[in-house]
Amino acid sequence: MRLAPSRRFVLGAGAALLALPATPARATKADVAAAIRAITGGAPLRPGRVKLDLPLLVENGNAVAMTVGVADPLPAAERVLSLHVFAEGNPLPNVIHAYFGPRSGAPRLATRIRLATSQTIVAVAACADGTFWTDSVELLVTLAACIDDL
Repeated sequence: MRLAPSRRFVLGAGAALLALPATPARATKADVAAAIRAITGGAPLRPGRVKLDLPLLVENGNAVAMTVGVADPLPAAERVLSLHVFAEGNPLPNVIHAYFGPRSGAPRLATRIRLATSQTIVAVAACADGTFWTDSVELLVTLAACIDDL
C-alpha cells in the first residue's frame, strides 16, 4: 500500500518529533525577573513586611502547602493592594496573584501549589504607597511535579 505524500509528511514529522530529546520546559530566573518587573514597573523590592511560609524540604511537589501574607496592620495609605508568588523552576513562573480591595481583611492567603523541582519561591506585596516588599524561600523537592514523563 502506498501512502499519499501528505500522510508521508505527517508520519515523517511525527517520527522526527519522537527522536528529539525530551527535556522539561522550565522558567528561568530571567523569566521570573521579567514577571516581577511587569508587576513593579522596575521599582525596587524591599525585604520585609511580606512573609512567605513554605516547608524547606518537600517530599512531593504535587501539593505543597503555602501561606503568604502581611502580618502587621498597615495604615490605609500603605495598605496591601496585591500579593504575587513566583516559582523559578516551574514551567510557568506565575504561581498566584491575589488582589485586595479597601474593605478586605488581612492580606493573607493559604493554598497548595505544584512545584516542578527544587527551586526558589518569591513573594511580592504591592502597597498603596507604591512600595513593593518581598520574601523568598529556597526549598528542596524530592519528588517533582509539573513534569510529564514521556
